[in-house]
Amino acid sequence: MKYGKSSEAQISNGNMQYQRRRDFPIDSNKYCYTLGTKERRRYLVRATFQYGSLENEDAYPKFDLYLDTTRWSTVVVLEAARVYVKEMIIRAPSSSIDVCICCATTGSPFISSLELRPLNLSMYATDFEDDFFLEVAARVNFGALSKDVIRYPDDPYDRIWDSDLAKRQNYLVGVAPGTARINTSKHVDTRTREYPPVKVMQTAVVGTEGMLSYRLNLEDFPANARAFAYFAEIQDLGGNETRKFKLQQPYSPDYSNAVVNIAENANGSYTLYEPSYMNVSLDFILSFSFVKTRDSTLGPLINAIEISKYLKIEQKTDSKDVTVLNALRSLSAESASANEQGDPCVPAHWEWVNCTSTTPPRITKIALSGKNLKGEIPPEINSLEQLTELWLDGNFLTGSFPAISNLLNLKIVHLENNKLNGPLPKYLGSLPELQELYIQNNFFSGKVPSELLTGKVIFNYEHNPGLHKEAGKKMRLRLIVGISIGTIAGLLVVVIGSLLFLRNLKRKTSHQKNEVQGNSLRASTKPSTAYSVARGWHMMNEGVSYYIPLPELEEATKNFSKKIGRGSFGTVYYGQMKDGKEVAVKIMADSSTHLTQQFVTEVALLSRIHHRNLVPLLGYCEEENQRILVYEYMHNGTLRDHIHGPASQKRLDWLARLQIAEDAAKDVCRT
Repeated sequence: MKYGKSSEAQISNGNMQYQRRRDFPIDSNKYCYTLGTKERRRYLVRATFQYGSLENEDAYPKFDLYLDTTRWSTVVVLEAARVYVKEMIIRAPSSSIDVCICCATTGSPFISSLELRPLNLSMYATDFEDDFFLEVAARVNFGALSKDVIRYPDDPYDRIWDSDLAKRQNYLVGVAPGTARINTSKHVDTRTREYPPVKVMQTAVVGTEGMLSYRLNLEDFPANARAFAYFAEIQDLGGNETRKFKLQQPYSPDYSNAVVNIAENANGSYTLYEPSYMNVSLDFILSFSFVKTRDSTLGPLINAIEISKYLKIEQKTDSKDVTVLNALRSLSAESASANEQGDPCVPAHWEWVNCTSTTPPRITKIALSGKNLKGEIPPEINSLEQLTELWLDGNFLTGSFPAISNLLNLKIVHLENNKLNGPLPKYLGSLPELQELYIQNNFFSGKVPSELLTGKVIFNYEHNPGLHKEAGKKMRLRLIVGISIGTIAGLLVVVIGSLLFLRNLKRKTSHQKNEVQGNSLRASTKPSTAYSVARGWHMMNEGVSYYIPLPELEEATKNFSKKIGRGSFGTVYYGQMKDGKEVAVKIMADSSTHLTQQFVTEVALLSRIHHRNLVPLLGYCEEENQRILVYEYMHNGTLRDHIHGPASQKRLDWLARLQIAEDAAKDVCRT
């Protein structure tokens, strides 16, 4: 053990085992011994504590003892010379166990010895060993020849059998008069399940007045327990002598009504009979007594007892989490600290992790900033499902960004100042709890997921030369909207400029020719040659649409019988030309100067513009004081229908409207 310091016990009982002790610091850490075991093999684990002297300290030590993550006992030193013994019978849950000392409330925690003794395969089997250890509360040798304990070599399994002659606080007290001590030198056959030592079975106490009664304090009780009573008839009985008795106290219908006849139950004298009480509830102060039956000539007899408390096995930290922590520890050339012993979370968590208080414990935080870690971050980190904080900054980590897609509780990630490379996973912005992400001063490359740039996450990615922003959907939409608005503004300028130009041109022409008719066109069945489309603005030479005579339009529209709409210009009628082509015929409502200018402008502009989003102008007519525009007929309704139609009708969305406006404006600019 490289932690703590070795000290000499100034008061010793002569046993070499207790002449020295190891003292540990008074802090929040745990100090653990790891003992190798064979999984599912039963063992006796024993820790002993003899303080020896107070050495100018204000108080004797008080601290906790753990086996793996199960709180074994609280060691309370009350006498410097006394040896405190803690024993546990276990079925090994894995290939090793940890015995840990921690959590001192007074004095300095210490230990004198720690032992691991394998047991015979049949010994101490219970129906509950998957979930419970057996903490030994008492093991008493009745009728002992001295105050000395019996252990190895008398007991091949080195169990410690306390003498009933020992006098100490809260120990065994006999209260029945007429209790006698007997012993024998004859061999006692103990080849049964628990194998108590022969030396223990060669002594006993007998209730000569018909009763045996004792009182015994049981540490850490009340609790459920397994109790063994060891009986062997070590007196030679006469032909008329019998020894029969019952358990009187504590009373239990299952056990108290049974009659014990040792010689009969064991099939002879000098043979062990060991009834066990598999699961009994016992108080802190155990009072037990045996009384002889009415037909018995001799009083009750007992050789030894053994009582063990069922101690619930607490779960260790989730094995997946432990695998990750061990993988991270392997990245450091530094040796493990005192804090990195035993289970990562219980009884005290390692310095660089935080844990949940759930069963089993889970890791919630890893803090390994600046720990000289080298290598790639283990992929198993993705199994830390309860992780909320990951601090691996300031190391020499290489490889790609760690897989963390399963870490739905992750809030804070620090990976800055390493040598990580490659692209950033797209799912980073989708982690529901992510609040902070720091990856600066690495070698990441590619596009930054747009979700990380929305402001929801505090994100620092500077000094990654190959990393650049990715335009998100919202940014692209803003770009389209900006361009479209600019284009529409340009189109309005062009249209207004064109109108002003045409107005000035009309005034100039009117002044030069001094025509009284003004804005009117010549009333005739032939195309107008006055101040009109053909004559006034010389559009015939600039690609003006086809001239259609009025009689053809009257025939096509059946004398303008089918009205299909109305606009600011005038009424629109449905028609069908001789070649079968369907047309929409728009007639000017009156001949005001403003509408005449609109007519001329519309003929001039639409004759030049041909675009998939504008209705084609097929021709025009100017006869008998009527001005008519002829368009291709559109079957799917008007523009107004597609913008302001009912909810049941599919409307143009804003992107489609902007796209149409932009395309049309570009076409106008080109003309």
